Amino acid sequence: MARAFTLAVLLAALGSFALERLTSTVTLTTVVIVLCALGGAILWARRDELSPLRLAPFSLYAFLAWALLSLIWTTDKTETLLGWLALFGYAFLALVVGHVRDTLQTVRALGDALRALLALSLLLEIVSGILLDVPFAALAIEGRIAEGGPIQGVFGSRNMLGFVAVIALITFVIEWRTRSVTRAVAVPSIALGALLAFLSASPTVVVLATAVGVVTAALTIVRHAPPARRGIVQWTLGVLVALSLVVAFVLRHRIIAWLDAGSDFSIRATLWNEILDFVALKPIEGWGWFGPWARGEYPFTYINFLLDDRHQSALNAFFDVLLQLGSAGLALFLVLGGVAVVRSWLVASVRRSVVYAWTPIVLITLAVDSMFESFTLAGAGWFLLVLCALRAGQSRSWRENIDATHTGTIPTLRSQG
Repeated sequence: MARAFTLAVLLAALGSFALERLTSTVTLTTVVIVLCALGGAILWARRDELSPLRLAPFSLYAFLAWALLSLIWTTDKTETLLGWLALFGYAFLALVVGHVRDTLQTVRALGDALRALLALSLLLEIVSGILLDVPFAALAIEGRIAEGGPIQGVFGSRNMLGFVAVIALITFVIEWRTRSVTRAVAVPSIALGALLAFLSASPTVVVLATAVGVVTAALTIVRHAPPARRGIVQWTLGVLVALSLVVAFVLRHRIIAWLDAGSDFSIRATLWNEILDFVALKPIEGWGWFGPWARGEYPFTYINFLLDDRHQSALNAFFDVLLQLGSAGLALFLVLGGVAVVRSWLVASVRRSVVYAWTPIVLITLAVDSMFESFTLAGAGWFLLVLCALRAGQSRSWRENIDATHTGTIPTLRSQG
């Protein structure tokens, strides 16, 4: 039951665009509500196994509470409430999955869901672009696979496909390293993910792949360092990362030109500058939570009017939170993600099983992608963020000490799987 529920949740979250476009928003909403009801029943059935203190990270409670509090000053209370319910719905599903499945079981289920959706994406692109040579407008598939891309698959845009493909590659490799799947399954899965990442022709894929490579190398070094020297290694890597970010900022124009992303970045820079003008009007509280930009709502419609464009987000999760929830909301969002990254990194650095590396690598991938898209604030991206934050909190948290007081068990983080 737990595995079937997890697969259903993952397919609904990752395939939300296709589900909504092929049916309706009402259908997608109904699916999420039904899954939440089932999830609530599952948690109630397992209530004796749950600890109230470890149900969810406090940083998640704080962020959700601030978003709900924005009902007081929002420009549209109905849209804000609907946006918050969507935020809460996917967060609740992530919490249920995090409590009924351990990390390895989650990775396995995610791997199965991603294999199915990526295979379906490739099949539809081949049918559209090669066999029929007809775009599938209902799914926003342009049928350009014969030209080498860009393709969108069932995810709505090339950037979303690229993001999902990178998450898939991380998951497939972890599956292989933990021997959760056979070589006959792992190798074709990795090849499928790499092919779709390439065909997406998304500039962000190169950045994400580079970030994943650097993080994986750094984590490997830390994991193999002697325990006595692990702290020094951690600080050394931290300094190197900081210096690398400074160099990347100084050479940003050359990097953008090398990625052939000048036009994309110019569009984003113009949008962000416009957003900052509206942030200055409500710097602390923001304009109210909406999630993806609602049509006809101020200030989103006015921003698009000024830019003569049709943006559906700030193309940056941090700017989106700053615009909608102000600096207070951004601080809570950074705490939610930052604490999760630190906790999961510390756990992965001392646990021998490679499966613990999945959480920090995915979290850093979400953080990097958040600088170019707002995927982390809705649907599958938000679901993964909450799931990883919960997973990090379960493995390393002050709650363990409180639980230990009641159970008599001393929590430890030994170098074992």
